[in-house]
Amino acid sequence: MAEKKTPAPEKAEKKKGGKLKLIIIALVALGVLGGGGFAAWKFFLQPKAAEEAHGNETAPGTPAVPEAVDTGGQLVTLDSFVVNLSDPMGRRYLKATLDVEVADAAAAAALTAAMPKIKDTLLLLLSSKTFADISSMDKKIELKNDIVDRLNLIIGKNKVRNVYFTEFVVQ
Repeated sequence: MAEKKTPAPEKAEKKKGGKLKLIIIALVALGVLGGGGFAAWKFFLQPKAAEEAHGNETAPGTPAVPEAVDTGGQLVTLDSFVVNLSDPMGRRYLKATLDVEVADAAAAAALTAAMPKIKDTLLLLLSSKTFADISSMDKKIELKNDIVDRLNLIIGKNKVRNVYFTEFVVQ
C-alpha cells in the first residue's frame, strides 16, 4: 500500500505544472489582446483626435478644402404618393415620398399654401409614367427635374431648388 501512495504526489505535481502553464498562456493571450485592442482604439478609431492635436495643418502648397456652406435652403416633406403606373396591364404601382428643397421660408410657406395644386400636379405626372419611364437612374433624374420645373411653375420661378426621393417603390 505504501507503493500506491507515492505515485499520487507525482501526479499532483504534474497537474500543478499543467495548470501553471495554462495560467501563463491565458495571461499572455490577455496581454496581447488587450494591447492590440488599445492600439486599434488609439490609432484607428480616433483619427480626428490625432488631427486636432496636430492643428489640422496642411502641407505648404496644398489647397485648403472648403467647409460645406449652408445655402439657407429649407426642406419641406410631402405626403407619400401612391399611383397606378400607366402600364398596359395596369398592374404596377408607384409609392414615392418627396422632400422639396426651397430657397427660403417664404418659398416654404408658398409651397404649403399651394399644396392642393402641388398634389394634383404630382399625381397626374406620376400616374402618366410607365415602368420604363422610371426604371433607370437617368429616367429618375429626368423625373426629378420635371418635378422641380412643375413646382416652380406653381409657386414661382427659382423657388424650388431640388427634389429628393426619400421613398421610391415600384411594385
